[in-house]
Amino acid sequence: MHVETRKSRNLKKYYLAHAYRKNGRVLKARVYLGADLSKKELAQKMEGAQAELKRRIDSLQEIRDPYLAALSPLELNELRTLEAKGKIRVMHLSESDWLKFTKAFTYDTNAIEGSSVGAKQVAEVLEQRKWPEDKSKEEIAETYGVAEAVKYVRKTKENVSLKLILDLHGIAFANSKSFAGKFREKGVEVVIQDGYGNIVHRGAPSAKVRQLLEGLVHWYGANKKKYPPIVLAAVVHNQFENIHPFADGNGRVGRLLLNNILLKHGLPPLNIELENRSEYYAALQAYENSHNLRPMLKLMLKEYKALKRMLRKR
Repeated sequence: MHVETRKSRNLKKYYLAHAYRKNGRVLKARVYLGADLSKKELAQKMEGAQAELKRRIDSLQEIRDPYLAALSPLELNELRTLEAKGKIRVMHLSESDWLKFTKAFTYDTNAIEGSSVGAKQVAEVLEQRKWPEDKSKEEIAETYGVAEAVKYVRKTKENVSLKLILDLHGIAFANSKSFAGKFREKGVEVVIQDGYGNIVHRGAPSAKVRQLLEGLVHWYGANKKKYPPIVLAAVVHNQFENIHPFADGNGRVGRLLLNNILLKHGLPPLNIELENRSEYYAALQAYENSHNLRPMLKLMLKEYKALKRMLRKR
């Protein structure tokens, strides 16, 4: 971001500006700050303008949802450029790397959904079979279950399918939920509220769950050679979360499904960290409310950088 000045008649006008690239073109967004400002006034105006300029840039840089309509060659090029900037490459994890990833993913993906089992405790459960005395059997079962589901995603030859989705839920929640491996029954609807009681998401009607999932599976099959892997993973994950096919456990299955796609396309797995939970929810909301895929892609690239840092640690 930088300040631009323009002279208009006898006035000196100030703008906060930022250049960005979209579809191969360099564009610029601006926010008007005022005219004939002192240094102090300019500094004060910039404080409030930075957030507004960022909001405008985010809006102008929206990546529209390829689930709704095929993307143009220019949009495809932008997606490939975005992926290249993230420096994602085929990376084969060692057994030690997979253990690190499994512990981190199991902790974070359960903690995002409210589990109180800490990162150190997850490691003790998985490596030493040491059960924390102050944790419920359900939480311990889901610690084992998610770790087993990671192993399944790593080894299975099954690609995106209804069977894979049911298997992932069945494995992750085999010993904690009576409906493990079963879609919502007719009449079981899902409404998610925030801490203030406001409805932030409604799952698809239970009667349409299977039909919508079949459509998602078909979309993936038809486009898996057309779009970059992170785009495929983000779209399938986000659509899956919108459908919300299970009575509970959708977030965890969605993140496992995301990794199934990445691995099948030769990319390393990815972990959404607990510390990025707010950004993750905001990305889901941006997709649901305005069909903007960019926030989720941006978060995924951020998490890939975190993965590389984690695997470098000894």
